[in-house]
Amino acid sequence: MRSLSFALIADLLFYSACAFLAAVGVLRFYGAPLWLALVCAATIALAVGGIAFLLMYRSRHKKYLTKKEREAREALLLHLTLEKPERVRAALLSAYLADGKNAHCEGDTLAVDGVPVVPLFTMEPVSADEIARLLREYGKEPFCVACNSLSADAEKLLSAFGIAATGGDEIYSLFSRTETVPDPLICGEIPRKTAKQKFRRSFSKSNARPFFVSGALLLLMSLFTFFPLYYVIAGSVLLFCAVAVRLFGYA
Repeated sequence: MRSLSFALIADLLFYSACAFLAAVGVLRFYGAPLWLALVCAATIALAVGGIAFLLMYRSRHKKYLTKKEREAREALLLHLTLEKPERVRAALLSAYLADGKNAHCEGDTLAVDGVPVVPLFTMEPVSADEIARLLREYGKEPFCVACNSLSADAEKLLSAFGIAATGGDEIYSLFSRTETVPDPLICGEIPRKTAKQKFRRSFSKSNARPFFVSGALLLLMSLFTFFPLYYVIAGSVLLFCAVAVRLFGYA
C-alpha cells in the first residue's frame, strides 16, 4: 500500500505542477497580476489534482503491483506454465486448502467448492479455441479456468456462457497470501538487466520520438513562463539528443 500511495501521489503532484505552471504562464502572458495568477493557478492545479485522483485511484488500487511483486508474479506464472500438470494441480490444491476452500483432487480433476478448476497456464493468452474445447468437454456443467491471461475472444466466450476465470493476478494473490508459493521455482531467478543494457536501450533509435516530443514541448512552454532560459536550454538539449539518437542510436 505504501508503494501504491507513493506512485499515486507522485503522479498527482506531476499533473498538478504541470497545470500550475501552464496556468501561471498563460495568465501572466495576458497581463494578469502576479498574485492573481498564482491564486488562480493554484486553484486550477488543485482541481486538476482532484480530478486525476478520482480517475486514477480505483484502477491503481486494483491493478498496481510493486516491481518486486511483478517479478515474483512473473516467476510464479512461468513456473506454473513449465511445471507438469499433476504438480500444478497439487500446488493449486495446497493453495486453495490454505485459503480455507473446500478443495480436493480426484484423478486429473481439481475441484474447489464443488466446481472443477481447469489449469491452463500458457506462454500466450488462452485462445477462444481452447475455451471452446472445454465447453464441448464440460457441456452445461460449470467450471473455472485458472490461467495467466485470456485473449479478448476467450473472455467474450467465457462471459457468454457465464464461466468464471481466475487470472494471473488472482493466482499470484492466492499463492502469496497463503504463503504456498512452490520452492524452488522453475527458472525462478529472472535475469536482471545490467546498467550497460539499460544504457544501451535508452539510446535506441525508437527513443528519438520521445526525445523530440519532450524537447518541442519544453520549447513551447518557454513562451509562457517567467524563466524561459531553462526551458530553451533543456528543450534544445532534448532535440539534440533526438537527432543524435536517430543518427547514431542502436537499432
